[in-house]
Order: sequence, then structure tokens, then C-alpha cells
Amino acid sequence: MMILDGMGASSGVAIGKVFIKKQGTATVPNTKIENVEAEIKRFEEAKVEALTELQGLYEKALQEVGEEHAGIFDVHQMLVQDLDLHDQVVSVITEDKYNAAYAVSSAAVVIAGMFECMEDAYMQERAADIRDISKRLIGILTGEREIALADLDEPVILVAKDLFPSDTIQMNKKFVLGFITEDGGKMSHSAILARTMQIPAIVGVESALTKFKNDEIIILNGKDGKIYTEPTPEMLAQWTTEQEKYKHDKEALQALVGTENRTLDGVHIEVNANIGSPEDIDNVRSNDAKGIGLFRSEFLYMDGNALPTEQIQYESYKKVLEAMEDRVIIRTLDVGGDKELPYLNIPKEDNPFLGYRAIRVCLDQPELFKTQLRALLRASVHGKLGIMFPMIATVDEIKAARTILEATKQELIAQGQAVSEDIEVGMMIETPAAALVSDLLAKEVDFFSIGTNDLTQYTMAVDRMNAKIAHLYDTHNLAVLRSIKMIADNAHKAGIWVGICGESAADTTLTETYLAMGIDELSVSAPSVLEVRKKIQQVDTRTAKATLNL
Repeated sequence: MMILDGMGASSGVAIGKVFIKKQGTATVPNTKIENVEAEIKRFEEAKVEALTELQGLYEKALQEVGEEHAGIFDVHQMLVQDLDLHDQVVSVITEDKYNAAYAVSSAAVVIAGMFECMEDAYMQERAADIRDISKRLIGILTGEREIALADLDEPVILVAKDLFPSDTIQMNKKFVLGFITEDGGKMSHSAILARTMQIPAIVGVESALTKFKNDEIIILNGKDGKIYTEPTPEMLAQWTTEQEKYKHDKEALQALVGTENRTLDGVHIEVNANIGSPEDIDNVRSNDAKGIGLFRSEFLYMDGNALPTEQIQYESYKKVLEAMEDRVIIRTLDVGGDKELPYLNIPKEDNPFLGYRAIRVCLDQPELFKTQLRALLRASVHGKLGIMFPMIATVDEIKAARTILEATKQELIAQGQAVSEDIEVGMMIETPAAALVSDLLAKEVDFFSIGTNDLTQYTMAVDRMNAKIAHLYDTHNLAVLRSIKMIADNAHKAGIWVGICGESAADTTLTETYLAMGIDELSVSAPSVLEVRKKIQQVDTRTAKATLNL
């Protein structure tokens, strides 16, 4: 027996046979062609077919994992239509007289290689997306397709070099017991989808493809990132018991529906849900969340090829506000970094995570900003609204954002438009800069929401998508925890509340620490609400505070 280590990306226990997904790609002939126009037409037709397939994947993802995670297939559709890709493919066909499949392969290698050489997570992720869509286009052009994971006909544990989002969303949950990859980190698209779909997963297992054999029995523990090969009968019995316990615990969470998010010593903690669109509300309510801690409004902008109108935005915000009992916090437009909107013509940057993004775009394009603020303010009369500004790094930025908000409010009132007088205005803290001046920022807002994904990445100076250094992306790191404690202390000194809306809000190994720090709210994906509630109900904050050692 061997024990192999990786990074636990999605909790749960899987026991079963290995199925190795080869890094197969369609055979790409480098044959020359004579009729250039006909070959370009074949390429254009393949793009149309790819767009149809991707729309189908989007709709499937929408049903299974919600708008937020389905959005990656919108991105893929945009990449299929990307002008840089189009021009490179057409150039290879026209100038070099190669067939369309080879032209796509050549263009994809160039574009993906360019992205992969860059250091930030956004660019590296776009490289994987380019490979994904190019594989699809080549398969259409050559007629050679990989075995779809949806076609598996027996339960297996999948082992692969990496999995694209399109691989993950097509998995048949009945037959994919869990998966293991060589590449990727906890924050890769596939890892996040695995958590949403509740498939046990381990990533970053070095040379995984060479360490397993098809049909061998293994045990996968997605919580601690350990894999057991050639298990003894005693181990199989032990882990089968653990597996049943995990399933029982998940089912037992339903008994918590209707109970309070209250600690043993009577402290109430808000547990809210993160969403990407109004379509996510049914999932939120089925998991017994009463409020929304983060509505990622950028998905309204990513749904089409043009800016959403004020009325479209108003209707979306109104729908969510009317559906929820408690407060709905809507984050203003957060584009750039890992979210690209081609129609905004934002220049490509060497390091977009440190560039023109989020509040920087909105302050630079006030009319774009004011359209969204008008929609938000109009919708405010339909529920308890919180408006949250992303990526604030300086006091001047939050003051400027609030000035534009107040001016927009006064314009609406002057036009006879009703606006709520009970809107909370807050900001995300995602950078060390904001953490260090959180005492000053707290005087300008009604609440803080800590985005631990970016705060951890920026604090640790680590690309969370790079498997070589992904172990450094650690929300338990003392530097990160001390930053959060400082932010919470400064918030409370100023008399405002503080929440966490990053992935770590759902990490129950940190719940007691967060409560000891005085965190007032945790906002998580809908499937995590009851699990976090259970942990809260087991904590005594008096004991937690007495033993907190940072």
C-alpha cells in the first residue's frame, strides 16, 4: 500500500476503480490545401457548431451548478469568437495554406503559450480556456472526439493531468465517484465546480498519470488530500464506514433547516449566500439562507455582447430583493482580473489582477458606473439593499465612489423617483493596502466584507493557479489571519459590522477562529450554508476568544 498526497479540493470519500483520462487530442494533420475560401468557410462553420455545443453546456451548467459557475461557458463562447484567434487561424490558412484544424492548433499553441508565460492567475486560466475551445474546434473539424465523461457506464475515480470546466460539467455524477489531477489548485474552475457538485476531488498530485493503473482500487479522501493505493480489506472496511458517516452527516444537515445560526453562548452570526444571478435564488432558499452576502453583478454584464441596460439591471436586482427575507448585498461591477468584457475594450495588460479593474474601471467611466447605481437605487425600495464597492485600496477611492452614489441618488429624487433611506453602503477588503488603513476606511462605510480569495493571494504574493506554489496559497497562514483580525478590530472600533465572502468563509476548520475574531457574517455558496450553521452551533465564542493565539 502507498499513501499519495495532493491538495484536497472537494471534501468527501471515494472508493472505487481508477479510470485514467489520457491527454488525448485529436490527430491534427498538417496537410496543405488549395481552396483557401472553402477552408476558411469550414473554420467558420466549426465555430458555429462549437458555439451551439457551448450554449448547451451553459444551459446544463445553469441547471446543475447555477449562473455563477455556468458563466465560464459564456467566456468560452466569447473566446471562440475572439478576433485574435480568428485572425491567427485565417492567417495560417491564407498565407501558409494549411488546413483549418492545423491552423487552429497552431494559433492555440501561440496564444495559450503567450498567456501561460505570464505570472498571474487570470492569464494562466485563459490559457487553459484557449486549449479547451481549440480542442473542441479541432474535434469538430477532424471528426475525432475524446470519450465524453458523460458516457462513462460504471462507477470510477477519474485520474487526469487536468480537467477543463467542460470536462467537469459533463461528468455523470452517478459514475464519477471522485477525481484526481496532476495540475490545478483549489481555486481552479474544476475544483470549484467539484465542490458545487459535491464530487470528492484532489488536485496537484505529482505524476498522477504514472502512479495509477486502470481498474485498480483506491481510496480518495478529498478533505485531507490523501490517496491510498492497494488498500487492505481492513482499510476498505474502515474507509467504507467513513464514507457512510460522511453521507449520513450530509443528510443530517437537513435537520438544521429552520434553526438559528447561534453559538452555544448565544451569539448570532449571519450566514448568507453568494449568488451570480436571480436564477440562483431557488438554490439559496432550498439551503435555508435568508439573505445574500454577495450578489456578483458582473454576471449580468457577461450574459451578452453589450452593456445591460438600466432597466434590465433594475429588474434583476428587484427580483432578488423581493425574494429574500433579509439583506441583499450587491457588489458593483467587478471586471478585469479574471473577468473580461470584450465590448468594454479594456486594453490587455501584462498583469490585469494589478491593473485596470473593478472600482478603478467604474471611477474612470462614471457614466457606466452611474447606470448601475441608478438601477440599484431604484430597486432599493423592494427590499433591504446593501451596495458594496470592490477592490477599494485607498480612502480617496471610497470617498469618490460614495460621492458618485450620493449625486446619483439626488438626481433620481429630483426626478420624482422613490429611493430607500435605509441602504447600507460597504466595501470589500481584498488588498493588504486596504487592510492596513482599515481604521480610516471604516469611517467611510457601514460595513466591510473581506474577500479572502484575493486578500490571501496578494498577502502571500502567490498565484493560486500555479500548482508548483499552490501550497503557499493558505488562508490559514498567520499573516492572512492577522490581517483579518486587524480588519475586524478596526471595523468594530468604528461601530460597523464585518463579514467574509471568500471561499474560506465555508471552511469550517476556520469558523471558530473567525468567530473568535468577532466576524459578524459569513457568506458562502448555497450548498455550504447548513454545514457552516452546524459548526457555528458547536462553538462557544467565550472559549474561542480565550484560546485565540495570533
